[in-house]
Amino acid sequence: MHGTTVKGAVAAGHAATAEAAAFALREGGNAFDAAIAAHWTACVAEPVLTSLGGGGFLLAQQAGGHTGIYDFFAQTPRQRRHPADIDFHPIHADFGTTQQEFHIGYGAVATPGTVRGLFAIHRDLGTLPMPVLLQPAVELARNGVSVNRLQAYILNVVRPIYLATPRAAQRYASRQDSSRLVGEGETLYLPELADTLFALGLEGEELFYDGDIAGQIEAACRDSGGHLQRQDLAAYRVIRRKPLRIKYRHSEFLTNPPPSSGGLLIGFALRLLDRIGSKGAPVDSIEGISTLAEVMQATNEARLESINGNQLDEQLLDPELLDRYLEQVAGRPCAFRGTTHISVIDREGNLAALTSSNGEGCGHLLGDTGIMLNNMLGEEDLNPGGFHAWAENRRLTSMMAPSVLHLDDGRMLALGSGGSNRIRSAILQVLLRIVDEGLPLEEAIDRPRIHYEQGLLNMEGGFDDAVYRQLQAGFEQNHRWPERNLFFGGVHAVSLRQGAFECCGDRRRGGVAFRVDG
Repeated sequence: MHGTTVKGAVAAGHAATAEAAAFALREGGNAFDAAIAAHWTACVAEPVLTSLGGGGFLLAQQAGGHTGIYDFFAQTPRQRRHPADIDFHPIHADFGTTQQEFHIGYGAVATPGTVRGLFAIHRDLGTLPMPVLLQPAVELARNGVSVNRLQAYILNVVRPIYLATPRAAQRYASRQDSSRLVGEGETLYLPELADTLFALGLEGEELFYDGDIAGQIEAACRDSGGHLQRQDLAAYRVIRRKPLRIKYRHSEFLTNPPPSSGGLLIGFALRLLDRIGSKGAPVDSIEGISTLAEVMQATNEARLESINGNQLDEQLLDPELLDRYLEQVAGRPCAFRGTTHISVIDREGNLAALTSSNGEGCGHLLGDTGIMLNNMLGEEDLNPGGFHAWAENRRLTSMMAPSVLHLDDGRMLALGSGGSNRIRSAILQVLLRIVDEGLPLEEAIDRPRIHYEQGLLNMEGGFDDAVYRQLQAGFEQNHRWPERNLFFGGVHAVSLRQGAFECCGDRRRGGVAFRVDG
């Protein structure tokens, strides 16, 4: 099929999410319309991972070359209630091999940015009417979405959240057995959310930030132990930022800048790798993977050293700091979060990389809206200073790193990942396999990964045995996973070069990708 007959390419974490993007492209929309439609639909099809009550980031590159970041992530409340007065309690998510503690309740809710973000993107970059972009999500919520294996697994992992309140437990219960949550192959109906999405198409973002939904959020928080007030919602603003730009080998990497930290940490690792040598060893070789593990360790240590007021800044890329960590790397012997990502590229050359999150959700469905608000104030890695110690009216930091990569052969890619602290290592390894090894997109994404954090080297199944032996000899604390796993992120990416599209959805996180016919 000739490239000019294709509308574009999409990659996302669910078939329905990707189909919504394709719908927008077929209706004559651009990549940004497609990303908006896909995000609305992801709130229905991937409810644990993203929500109207969450937040995120879009890296938008227009065909003319202008590139910008839309930061619509969560904001801390303007006033903090006393910890004794809030609804804030721990639950334990069971991953089978390990457990992780999250805090939920209305006291864990930060000001959501998703709705205002999507409307801001639409005003600046969209071409189709918002009700058209909402249509796939409305229909899916009303007619029901078939729960796939990944979504069933994630729901089961966080089932204490969805069983925390009667309204949520009833809406997400299996119709076959009301004592458990909806499972794989069953249909999830979200009629209240369908009504809310339809109303947003009619009334716009003010419904959420100044209208009836704002009133319901304020009342729930006031009466049930939350921090948010109406002024938090009314004052929320989308922030437009310039992307962080990193030159690496024969490429340029554009990503999410501070105050978010994920893109900055990828940039630190790339700068360190660039100084190690003009050409990196193959990532999967003993030398290459050992070096990468050391770079990950140095990146973590630099993050802890450089953190300033709970946020990183671009001083992390200071040459002197890089030199110090380069010596450290050269001198040595060779947590889950609900996040999803959407990548779209259209035939005009517009690129959209959108990453969003709802934390895991606060456990409450808000009134009659069908919305579960976020639990960002209950996320340990978003609150490094401790719970209830957050600065008021401040944009939260994030590991989310929607990105664009330009290669000197004219190829351009939009990519990003879910996976909390593993986002940065997942994106980094895909970049290295594309730039240093020249692998095709699908192979670059599917190759096994490592992740180093807090003294533990995690190694995904798929490397040669000799690589495992070398790594295990060099890293005392290590864990070998038997196969590909969502722990290691989910990189969904699309690319365009001279009219030819390439796309790949990461199978670790239910990835779906395809070209959209014109």
